[in-house]
Amino acid sequence: MTDRAETWVADLVTAREHNHPENLSDLLVRLARTTERKVTIRDIAIALQDRSFGAFLLVFALPNLVPLPPGSTFILGLPLVFVAWQMAMSPGGRVFFPRIVSDYGVEPQTFEAIVKRLVPWMRWAEKLVIPRFWLFESRFAERVIGVLALILAIVVFLPIPLGNWPPAFALAVLGFAHSQRDGLGVLAGCVIGILSLMIAGFVVYTAVAVVSLVV
Repeated sequence: MTDRAETWVADLVTAREHNHPENLSDLLVRLARTTERKVTIRDIAIALQDRSFGAFLLVFALPNLVPLPPGSTFILGLPLVFVAWQMAMSPGGRVFFPRIVSDYGVEPQTFEAIVKRLVPWMRWAEKLVIPRFWLFESRFAERVIGVLALILAIVVFLPIPLGNWPPAFALAVLGFAHSQRDGLGVLAGCVIGILSLMIAGFVVYTAVAVVSLVV
């Protein structure tokens, strides 16, 4: 009877942790404190597990929100396409990078310094993006989100004037909400993503119309 009670409590705790996952900021702080070697991309992906899709979408979307020279999205957009493709197509439950990328790491002191800079901003954002209404438990639902993320990532990658920023912002919202298990945030990211695709389509249509008039 005792064993059954202990099993029931363990299952209850596991379910609670899954429905109310550790905040991304707390996870990074814990990772920074418990390592005595270089912190690699693989370490972060393993620590995040099934939340790694959203977390890496956020990480790779943020640089695309900064004003950069034309053509920069050809480089900065590729990692987004890679992560979104895995989210949509990979049979696994987390992001897998090539070995040369997975083995890349930084010294514990450097990682801790980076985390200390990021944590205040992340904890502010985590007050708004919280675990709630998580409707995307199945891998199928995650794949559907991944398909939209892949389309947005491809748009970010393409050289569309004024058309890259909105989908990159949508991916940042989508990624952060996914990593925090915020169902409302994911839905908001999807809405922003669809609107951004409409904006990108309008930009392309207008450009084609102008060129056809000139020619």
